[in-house]
Amino acid sequence: MSWKEEQVELVHLEIKEEEEELYISQDQEKSNQNSFLKTHTFKNLYSCKICGKIFPQNSHLTRHMRIHTGEKPFSCVTCGKCFSQKGNLAYHMKGHTGEKPFSCITCGKSFSFKSILLIHSRIHTAEKPFSCLTCGKSFTQKSSLTYHMRVHTGEKPFSCMFCGKTFRQRSKLTRHTRIHTGEKTFSCVTCGKTFSQKCELTVHKKTHKDEGPFLCTICGKSFRGKSSLNYHMKNHTEEKPFSCVTCGKGFLRKSHLICHMRSHTGEKPFSCMTCGKSFSVKCNLTFHMKTHTNEKPFSCAICGKDYHNKSSFNYHMRNHTEEKPFLCVTCGKGFVHNSHLILHMRSHTGEKPFTCTICEKSYAIKSRLTVHMKTHTG
Repeated sequence: MSWKEEQVELVHLEIKEEEEELYISQDQEKSNQNSFLKTHTFKNLYSCKICGKIFPQNSHLTRHMRIHTGEKPFSCVTCGKCFSQKGNLAYHMKGHTGEKPFSCITCGKSFSFKSILLIHSRIHTAEKPFSCLTCGKSFTQKSSLTYHMRVHTGEKPFSCMFCGKTFRQRSKLTRHTRIHTGEKTFSCVTCGKTFSQKCELTVHKKTHKDEGPFLCTICGKSFRGKSSLNYHMKNHTEEKPFSCVTCGKGFLRKSHLICHMRSHTGEKPFSCMTCGKSFSVKCNLTFHMKTHTNEKPFSCAICGKDYHNKSSFNYHMRNHTEEKPFLCVTCGKGFVHNSHLILHMRSHTGEKPFTCTICEKSYAIKSRLTVHMKTHTG
């Protein structure tokens, strides 16, 4: 299983666990309330101070509060994973035996639980039985629908006990609380360095995987070839040896300059055979061609959204996994997209490449120059 598949599975499990714990507690609460209220009056009711929900017994309120606080008092003795409900721990323990008696008749993949096999089989059948009553969007899992519904309702049932900030997902609350506690639970087995988020550890581990004899003296990253190191060094020196003769913009690679030059010449050598539309870059033509077939082969298993190309799909998946593969070598801050890192780096370098042609005031971001230009035009 690839790292990306692991991340998707982790998100599934996190949402599934949240849904199970939320609905198990709700079902238990409803059942307990019904049986209790048949024989008791409404004298001693217990109210949740966060969401206002009422319970007939204090024990029910205590269990319900774990939804908001994120408390997980039941621990697995094998792996240490914690749960808010005892029943969920018992369900989890079955996964440690390694037994996978439930096999997919289509691809042969095996699973420990029948419920997970059922969810997996929908990948082959394209069945999406859970539909949103608000917007009509369909999902393969009830947990995905539950999480999606919070977009419409605005519900954020998971509250930080330190600052009160609320979240739609318990996993996001867990990550957030590490800001307050300083906890760094993810350790690098190679060098021992610790991180508060798994995505940060994943990015860090790549520095060991790529280790070679050619070392960058600025950030410590190593490379197998000298040419790779030389190219990497340009990120630190901001050397851009290929310059546009028209506007002066510099590029790291000659191929990037060639593509850029077409913005001046208007050359669009890549044409669509269906409608005749032309493009300056081949990848844009490839992307465009899919609009004729309406082909969207890349589907998000978590929220059901479909994409024409893999790059858009990968970018979208980072919203679920919170992967931030582009790290600032100066302060360590991570970003979802490389363009965001480039903008951020200017806060360290002070670079302001966008200059007003009227008053020569400069800006780090093009949109700010655009806003500024309106002060001249009125």
